[in-house]
Amino acid sequence: MFTDSHCHLNFPELLTQLPAIRQAMAQAQVGRALCISTTLEEFPAVHQLALAYDNFWATAGVHPDNEGVQEPSLDDLLTLGALPRVVGIGETGLDYYRLNGRSLADMHWQRERFRTHIRAARQLHKPLVIHTRQAAADTLQILREEGEDGSVGSAGGVFHCFTEDAQVARQALDLGFYISFSGILTFKSAQNLREVAALVPLDRLLIETDSPYLAPMPYRGKTNNPSYVPYVAAQLGQIKQVAAEEIGALTSHNFDVLFAGVTA
Repeated sequence: MFTDSHCHLNFPELLTQLPAIRQAMAQAQVGRALCISTTLEEFPAVHQLALAYDNFWATAGVHPDNEGVQEPSLDDLLTLGALPRVVGIGETGLDYYRLNGRSLADMHWQRERFRTHIRAARQLHKPLVIHTRQAAADTLQILREEGEDGSVGSAGGVFHCFTEDAQVARQALDLGFYISFSGILTFKSAQNLREVAALVPLDRLLIETDSPYLAPMPYRGKTNNPSYVPYVAAQLGQIKQVAAEEIGALTSHNFDVLFAGVTA
């Protein structure tokens, strides 16, 4: 069985095709999916998916790149994060890719939003789903400043859709985080990322689609969906020299461990 640890099934291009996607998931032996919140406004739709289907779960959070949306307070995240079938806090983190002429100092609002998510996760004892893009140093620094070091009391979590270098991967692992790889791992241009994946221990790996984005080869450029996550597992299997099915079983077990007893 395979588990998609990060997808956006509430997005219109997937939600309107949900029956077909669920059928494709079953045929591909993708038994479970984690539906990720990116705004408070969309959270009810994300949560409804988890309530409606026993193999879907949800997170609560606001993506770092979303502006002009309701800003999450600590109380907001504590309330939503405590709801049934909400197993993590995020997607959160930092994204400096689109500065639009602003300086890093101008991104203070992102860093404060990130801190709010970390504090909620620590209080709820639920893992963080971390997004970082061209902001790895600040992401790691803020996690450390907020007490995330892998010790008792840490929230922990996963660096999703990992695209950073080996040094960042090692630091994330040292802080107790998991590393999740998406369809990017299958791209011809991603040899450096495959070398990073080779360094990540089997017991700290997750796989994801980040659908509807980043469809793996041979579907690159198409709309992604959770039924394609075995292609990520197959690429990891080549890197680790094990069968794709073994990667599926290992990463599904890791998903259970990270998300505190989520079961099939």
